[in-house]
Amino acid sequence: MTKAPRHFLDIAQIDPGQLRAMLDRAKQLKADSSPKPLAGKAVAMIFEKSSTRTRVSFERGIHQLGGQPIVMSAGEMQLGRSESPADTAKVLSRFVDGIMIRANNHSDVEQLAQHSTVPVINGLTDRSHPCQIMADLQTIEEHRGSVEEMRMAWMGDGNNVCHSLIEAAKAFNFHISVATPAGRQPDAEIVAAAGNHVSLTRDPVEAAKGADVLITDTWVSMGDEGQKAELVQQLSPYQVNEELMAHGKSDGLFLHCLPAYRGLEVSAEVIDGPQSVVFDEAENRLHAQKAVLEWCLSG
Repeated sequence: MTKAPRHFLDIAQIDPGQLRAMLDRAKQLKADSSPKPLAGKAVAMIFEKSSTRTRVSFERGIHQLGGQPIVMSAGEMQLGRSESPADTAKVLSRFVDGIMIRANNHSDVEQLAQHSTVPVINGLTDRSHPCQIMADLQTIEEHRGSVEEMRMAWMGDGNNVCHSLIEAAKAFNFHISVATPAGRQPDAEIVAAAGNHVSLTRDPVEAAKGADVLITDTWVSMGDEGQKAELVQQLSPYQVNEELMAHGKSDGLFLHCLPAYRGLEVSAEVIDGPQSVVFDEAENRLHAQKAVLEWCLSG
C-alpha cells in the first residue's frame, strides 16, 4: 500500500512532538549545512503571490539539501488559467517529489494536497503561514531559550500569520495575547481550538503587559491596497512603538515577518532598535524550511 505523503499545511494538523523535532532539526541544519537528504529530488515551487523571503529561502534551502527547485509563477502555468488544483496536483506528482505553494486561497492548497501523491508545503495562504512561525520560534529560542510557558503579544490584524501563531501556542505550550480592533479578530474556530493558550483583547497595552515577545505584521497585505486608508485608521492604535514595548519585559523581543512599513505598524525606533530580531527572523526562514522540507520529503 502506498504511504500517504507528509503535508505541511497548518501547524494544528501536525503532532506537537514532530513540530518540536522539526524546530530542533532547524537549529542543527543552521549549524551544519552538509546534510543532503534531498539529493536526486525535485521540488516544484508555485507562486500565486510575489515573494522575497519565501522565494529565496526555499530555493536556496532546496539547493543546500541537495535537491532541485523548479520555480513557477501561477500566471505562467495552466493553474493560473483554467486547470484545477486537483489536476495540477495529479500532473506534478508524476514529475516532482514535493510541491511548495504560495497561494491566494487556502482551499486551493487543501485541494492540491488532497489530490497529490507527493508532499505539499504551505508557503502562505489567506488563512495561515506556518513556515513563518517555525522560523519565528527558532529565532525566539536562539535569543531567549525555550518558548514553553512564554507570554507573547500580537498587535494589529488577526490575519494568516496570527492564525499560525495561535496554533503554535497550543502546540508549543505558550500563551499569546492578541490585540485587534473590532472586526479584525482572528478566526473564531482557530481561537477556540487553542483554548487557554490564547486570549483576545482590544487593548494593546493589556496584551503587551509582561510579554516576552511582541509581534506584528503589515496592516495592508497584498490585495488589500484599496482598503489602505480604512485599515490605517482602524489599526493605528496598535502600532508597536517604544511606549508599547515598555509594557513588555525589559529584555522583550520584537518580531515582524517583513516587509515592514516604518511609521505604520511599527516605529523606526523599535524595528531598528536593540530589541528587534527581524533580520535573524528572516534568515531563519531558510533553516526552518529546510527542516520542514526534510520532514516532508525524507520522512
